[in-house]
Parts: sequence; C-alpha cells; structure tokens
Amino acid sequence: MHKLSDIVNNCGRVVVKVGSNLLASKSAGINLSRIDAIAKAISCLQDKGKSVVLVSSGAQAAGVAALRLKGKPKAMAEKQAVAAVGQPLLMEAYENAFRKQRKHIAQILLTNDDLSNKARFFNAKNTFNALLDKGIIPVVNENDTVAVEEIKVGDNDNLSAMVANLVEADLLVLLSDIDGLFTDDPSKNPEAKLVPIVEKIDAGIERSAKKAGSELSTGGMFTKIQAAKKCVSAGILMVICNGEEPGILKEIFEGTFKGTLFLPKKNAMTNKKRWMAFVANPKGFVVVDEGAKEALLNRAKSLLASGVIDAGGEFKAGETISVRDIGGSEIARGESACSREEMLLIKGCRTEELAKRLPSCKFKEVIHRDNLVILAGS
Repeated sequence: MHKLSDIVNNCGRVVVKVGSNLLASKSAGINLSRIDAIAKAISCLQDKGKSVVLVSSGAQAAGVAALRLKGKPKAMAEKQAVAAVGQPLLMEAYENAFRKQRKHIAQILLTNDDLSNKARFFNAKNTFNALLDKGIIPVVNENDTVAVEEIKVGDNDNLSAMVANLVEADLLVLLSDIDGLFTDDPSKNPEAKLVPIVEKIDAGIERSAKKAGSELSTGGMFTKIQAAKKCVSAGILMVICNGEEPGILKEIFEGTFKGTLFLPKKNAMTNKKRWMAFVANPKGFVVVDEGAKEALLNRAKSLLASGVIDAGGEFKAGETISVRDIGGSEIARGESACSREEMLLIKGCRTEELAKRLPSCKFKEVIHRDNLVILAGS
C-alpha cells in the first residue's frame, strides 16, 4: 500500500476543481456555506505553503436560479446569457468567502482557443505564475459567455486538467458529489466497490467510467477519466473525492481520505509535449503505414517520409498535426517539418531521395522524435 500522505505532501502546487452539484441548485442558487467551507480549506492549504488554483463550475447553475428558470437552457445563446448572469454572482460569493480568510482572488475565464493557441497559452501561463507568486488565488471557469462549440472545452474536469498542465501542478483534486471511481455504477449495482488507487488507466478502468451527469453538470466519470489521462501522462497526481465531506482537502494531505488516487507515469512529458498532446488543435493530419506505426509506438523512432501514405487538412511547417494509422485512429501528434503540400510531394519517399522531390528540403524526418508525442495506449 502506498503511503498516501508522503506522496501527496510533496505536492507544492495544487489545482482544486469544484463541480456544479456541490455549489448550486436551480431552486436555492449558490450554496454559500459550501463556498465558505471551500475558501477556508483552500486558505489553510495556502497557509501551509501550497500554491492553489481553484477551477469552479456553477455559473450556469447560479444563473438558472437567479432567473428562476425550470432548468438549464439548451440553446447556445441562452446558455451564454444564463452564464453571463451567474458568473458575477458566483465570483461575488467567492470574493466574500475568501475575504473572510483575508485572501485575495483573481478571476480567469478561459476558452479552448486560449489554451490551444501557443502564444496565448504561454501568456496565460505567465499570468498564472505572476498571481501565484503574489499569493493570489486564481479562480478559473470556462468563458461560457463567449465560447461557441468550436472553442469550448466543454466540461470543467478537462479544463482543470488543462490548467494543471499549464501551471505545472503537482496535484489535481476533483471535488465531486461522488466518492471516487467505482468498479461499476454504485447507484445501480450495490456490489460496486470503490477503487482507491489507479496505477494505470486501462480498458477496464475506462469501461467503469460510464457517462453520467446531473441536470446542472456537464461531466460525469467519463470526463474525469479523460482528465486523469491528461494528468498522469504529464506526471501529475489526480484525486477524485466527495466534496460534500467536511475537511476532505485536509484528509487528502493527511493520507486518510476516501476517494481514488491516480498515480502519474514515471516518464512525464515535457511542457511542449503536454501542450501538443492535450491542448493544441491539430491543423491537419498524416496517415502512416504499419511499418511506420510500429516504429513510432515500439521503437521510439521519428516519422520518416517513407512511412507517410497521405496528408490532409491545411498545415504549415512548424504546426501541430495528428498522426493516424490506416484505420483512422490517432496514434500520435507532432510538429511537422513541412507543409501539407510538401508532405504530399514527398510521401513514401526514401530519405536519400528527399532533395530530388523537394529541392528546398532541409530535414531528414517529417516529424522528429523530439517533436512527437505518442497517444496510442496512453
């Protein structure tokens, strides 16, 4: 059995995500006592030397209650309007709660576009670092007021994992209304058992993560497993636990909590590869043959032009593209050394023949191993 307190106590930078079900209801609105408890717990962590980022859902739920709607609207414009009403109410509640603890907070609203654009990603990273260096607690939410489907993350489980990657956190805590990952749906199967530690996310773990969510939330266990994949590949611990339990954050750092701990991989990705794997939007793709697939997955090789069968999308040299196998499954992502037009000219070409096909060619690999991240099986 792992010594949980030893593992978790070494975490200096922590992201805490709080789900909608913990914060608001469509009838009562924002749960002020819960927000007070969260503020107190996070303030205690900060007082112990931890840097903490809070990712909070609840804007739409707060808006639904404030406008006295029967439920969350379905039309995008109405969702955005409800979020616009609810977000300042949510921040007002947090401001009041943290002021009682003599802490300063800052609001950061993000879209997927802010994270997938490399320049904006690093600008956001610098902002977070400046706030944390000053002892200010960033409160993050998706910018639902302007986010359309093309630029939405879609759920705050995945958003919190992206933020954890951005700030190079040591630990992500998902506070939900469930105790953690179970072997089956505990509401339907009384024999379902809590999984305390996950050392590898395999197919069985993914099958256990059935899609489920409430009327006011956008995520279930499925999105939490997606978030866990992002974290463990980046060397970040992740915990799923019940935020309704008093003192749960303290219990996590004491190693006595009830929940599920996901252990990170030993060989964590670099910052650049984290961004490519889990944040960047690929501009296009290449299809590779079975030989190239085997070399990428099992022999840690770069991608050569000889292994490329086709290329699609609109990409330039230096942009992130998806690497797909013959069946269409994405197996990797990487930074292309050439444009799509150039890729089509040299596909299937041996390295020694590149200059004949493409006189301007200055590379030997179309995606160098240092600029490649493997996704298959991760």
